[in-house]
Amino acid sequence: MEATEIKLSILDLAMKGGWIMVVLAVLSVIAVYIFIERLIVVKRATNVDKGFMERIREYMKEGKIDSAKALCRGSDTPIARMIEKGLSRLGRPLSDINATIENVGNLEVAKLEKGVTLLSMIASAAPMIGFLGTVTGMIRAFYNMSMAGNNIDIELLSSGIYEAMVTTVGGLIVGIIAYVFYTITVAKIQNVVNLLEAKTTEFMDVLNEPA
Repeated sequence: MEATEIKLSILDLAMKGGWIMVVLAVLSVIAVYIFIERLIVVKRATNVDKGFMERIREYMKEGKIDSAKALCRGSDTPIARMIEKGLSRLGRPLSDINATIENVGNLEVAKLEKGVTLLSMIASAAPMIGFLGTVTGMIRAFYNMSMAGNNIDIELLSSGIYEAMVTTVGGLIVGIIAYVFYTITVAKIQNVVNLLEAKTTEFMDVLNEPA
């Protein structure tokens, strides 16, 4: 007699994890959304014309401060907003100008980091939620055993055991993916921070150049 092959799709397997898998699915969607949205924002933040600072330098040497400000306003990037704020403080001590630019830079970095904390939370919480499903699944399995008495049937245990195993795997998968997304996002934001610091130094060097 030929054994019947049983096939179980990933969706069917996930459904056996119970309501915990719904929570993990929601968390995974949120993680993917934050990751993609932050990548777009970071990409826009670094989309600066290569000749931007050189044009700022030329305008400042020629005394065309209004033209330099107009150039900044025409570029919707953190760097442009920082430089524009610095230009608006010309005539004040260099330390004040630098502090003003740094304050704007901190605000811009905070905007870039929006949602990153939630991504980190998902990376930490997903495995624990999966483990919660493991515990509830095993509780259900033992409860079914106690209610069955001497008539223990493997089918009584299967649903609880499925929930216990599937939620553990699901939680780990979502947690790992969210952690990878978090690491990549933080690294890209750090690259933007380094770029902002470099452009700030370049702008301050222009102010320190002899007239």
